[in-house]
Amino acid sequence: MSPIYPTNSFMNNTSLPLCRPNFFRWLAVIFYDMLILFSILFLAALIAVIINDGKAISQGNVFFIIYLVLVSGLFYCWFWTHGGQTIGMRAWKVSLRSGEHNSVSWRQAIVRFATALISWLPLGLGFWWQYFGSKRKSWPDMVSGTYLHYHK
Repeated sequence: MSPIYPTNSFMNNTSLPLCRPNFFRWLAVIFYDMLILFSILFLAALIAVIINDGKAISQGNVFFIIYLVLVSGLFYCWFWTHGGQTIGMRAWKVSLRSGEHNSVSWRQAIVRFATALISWLPLGLGFWWQYFGSKRKSWPDMVSGTYLHYHK
């Protein structure tokens, strides 16, 4: 039986099968990253309030929502393109890799982030796909040409 993902050399010249993180490890990564991301978004919101002369941002302000989504995207994309791991991924020994090689390009990171946002809309169907789909990949995996790898 062949591995789910292609083999790739990691840390040495031997070829190792790649391992997708299990559901609980994946949830732990999300939880760790959300703690950090909420802190960053709090700081970003504080900066927006300061720029707005100390006045509160009106509820449902489209520009503010877009600003926070862009800050979130920058958080994930920067970490994915600089080592392939967010802080939560590093803690749980998970990395993001490209289908062609280990490093992830900015284009792949942006496409993955955008697809991940869409994947949450139908009750997370885009992520459940990796456990029930025939290729065992999530929507962000398929669209961006990247995949998560667990380092045992």
